[in-house]
Amino acid sequence: MTTPCPAHCGRQRHPRQYLCPTCWDALPTPAKRALGRRGPHAMTRLRELHRQIAAGVPLGQIAVTP
Repeated sequence: MTTPCPAHCGRQRHPRQYLCPTCWDALPTPAKRALGRRGPHAMTRLRELHRQIAAGVPLGQIAVTP
């Protein structure tokens, strides 16, 4: 089962992925590292990602709190 990528690229992502593989690869390494971390602030980091995508920030410029 897949769902549309929230980056509006037209690709599909798997349920446990934040973005499709292509969009994930476009994120800066520090953002990917931060989003991969678990813990009490994981949902906050995910919300930051979604807010920036909704605001039209290019994937290569997204910054997420570590």
